[in-house]
Amino acid sequence: MLIPEYVKGHNLLAGKSVLITAAAGAGIGYAAAIKAAEEGCRDLMISDIHDGRLKEAAEKIKDETGLENVYTHVCNVTVEDDVQSLIAAAEQQLSGVDVLINNAGLGGSKLLVEMEDKEWNRVLDVTLTGTMRMTRAMLPKMMERKSGAIVNNASVLGWRAQKEQAHYAAAKAGVMALTRCSAVEAAEHGIRINAVSPSIALHDFLKKSAPQDLLDQLASREAFGRAAEVWEIANIMMFLASDYSSYLAGEVISASSQRA
Repeated sequence: MLIPEYVKGHNLLAGKSVLITAAAGAGIGYAAAIKAAEEGCRDLMISDIHDGRLKEAAEKIKDETGLENVYTHVCNVTVEDDVQSLIAAAEQQLSGVDVLINNAGLGGSKLLVEMEDKEWNRVLDVTLTGTMRMTRAMLPKMMERKSGAIVNNASVLGWRAQKEQAHYAAAKAGVMALTRCSAVEAAEHGIRINAVSPSIALHDFLKKSAPQDLLDQLASREAFGRAAEVWEIANIMMFLASDYSSYLAGEVISASSQRA
């Protein structure tokens, strides 16, 4: 199947400030950062655990989009002090965060009977608890302003069954539940929390973490006969971050060709 033409920005985030976790490299987070800039955000902060790759990503975003106000901050979402430091830095440098995109996540492949506690805990700590930590730290700031949007990155594995994915699927199902419950708490303060649930979006990290034949097999099952481009998932994030989704709270949009 042919890949659709890249969709240009439409100023969906004009005047807004955006903070994105796990945005270095070539994955969904970086695509979301590019998209946020193309959609007219006034300020952007990207975070990751790799300082060198993070700074390189920031320069690429500036070069590709022309946005000058691109900031970086190293953060490991499994460390509460890092999370607090990131939120504080973003609040100061962005003059308040309008949009938080929780993209940090960790996967892997292992049969449940072979999985050690440390493997299970690591995936859940980054993917689920990391999302919780970021949301917990961000909400009080947004509550003071009575506005804001938080977009979480879930996965259709939160619904689907797949071998060797018990830890990742459990974590992403948790992200969905966290999204729904936190959204109800946040809505009364004028804050929207929603999530996107991708099936398969190809990028370098995924290619390194899964066999190519498995990726090809999963992609072939999709209605379009292909995996999503990372920017296609980022487009959905931009919609959820924008005022066009003003009546959505606790929703999980499946980007899975209707095969969730």
